[in-house]
Amino acid sequence: MANIQLPEPRVDLRVVADLVQPGTRVLDVGCGDGALLAFLAATRQVEGRGIELSQAGVNDCVARGLAVVQGDADTDLADYPDDAFDYVILSQTLQATREPRRVLEHLLRIGRRAIVSFPNFGHWSVRLHLGFLGRMPVTENLPYTWYDTPNIHFCTIRDFVTLSHELNAVIEQGVALNAAGQRIPFRAPWVFWNIFGQQAVFLLRR
Repeated sequence: MANIQLPEPRVDLRVVADLVQPGTRVLDVGCGDGALLAFLAATRQVEGRGIELSQAGVNDCVARGLAVVQGDADTDLADYPDDAFDYVILSQTLQATREPRRVLEHLLRIGRRAIVSFPNFGHWSVRLHLGFLGRMPVTENLPYTWYDTPNIHFCTIRDFVTLSHELNAVIEQGVALNAAGQRIPFRAPWVFWNIFGQQAVFLLRR
């Protein structure tokens, strides 16, 4: 088993994995094809569970031997008890939920810690598209046109930090990634992150 080579995960998923302690209980919300859960099981020996909206994603997860059920983050997280997991992960999904504030409240309730990653709508390339071209941006991290995007609640890094404070959540760690997938130093001011970070990953607790 140790000799099996897993596909290299997305940059943000590697950052997420680095935040998870080995041997813990993890719920991956919006787990897609199960790439992150499989990576965590192999490298962190976690007890992983997943919830995924699409049937195709669930099928992919089951084919990997993962414990994943079909469900909607907006409606089904309410069924999970408090402190059921050590970590609840929401990767590149917050902006696609109908009620992101309520979803984040559930993450913080269900898990002792929550890990959230999302594309930053405050990145300079997005500002350039809007400011000079007058069009909704299409970028590597925001690849959809305005009429077929699954993203319905765009936010910036500053927006997310503000929401976290409103929910009295403690930001234990935060990572912003630039266009090259390189980390922007954590001590950089939020305004710097907000302009140059294409995506962000945050570790929160109540």
